[in-house]
Amino acid sequence: MELTQDEKYMKEALKQAAKARKIGEVPIGCVIVYEDRIIGRGYNRRNTDKSTLAHAEISAIKKAAKVIGDWRLEECTLYVTLEPCPMCGGAIVQSRMKRCVIGTMSPKSGCAGSILNLLQEPRFNHQVEITEGVLRDECQEMLQEFFKELRIRLKEEKRLAENASTTGF
Repeated sequence: MELTQDEKYMKEALKQAAKARKIGEVPIGCVIVYEDRIIGRGYNRRNTDKSTLAHAEISAIKKAAKVIGDWRLEECTLYVTLEPCPMCGGAIVQSRMKRCVIGTMSPKSGCAGSILNLLQEPRFNHQVEITEGVLRDECQEMLQEFFKELRIRLKEEKRLAENASTTGF
């Protein structure tokens, strides 16, 4: 079965998410496409960089703007594995992105329809087209596996710490 264009680029965003997972970060990935070419890539690096700004979308937007030579990304499409947060939603609108393709929604922090819809707020001077649910299962599975492994690891670390405190080591 041949992939659609959206699926093809969401697969690329998933590759970026896998990079985040490999370094122990929440696996969120993003690519930005202009004229059928990836011009920006990013993945979550908040813990690694010790920065709340180190989101996949922000990194990809910075790289894409450098390639375009302008902060305006008017004819670009952003592909992200998890619905953007308020900061990233704002950056997407401010960059004048044409379209945002989302793998899975984020009911606790999403601002492309889950909690708010910053991308299509009519009072802003720019709105972004949204396509949601592209490769949803793959995007959800990567996140669910990460958090399952994290819970197991944290439980084990707690058990080891408790053992160390009771044995004096």
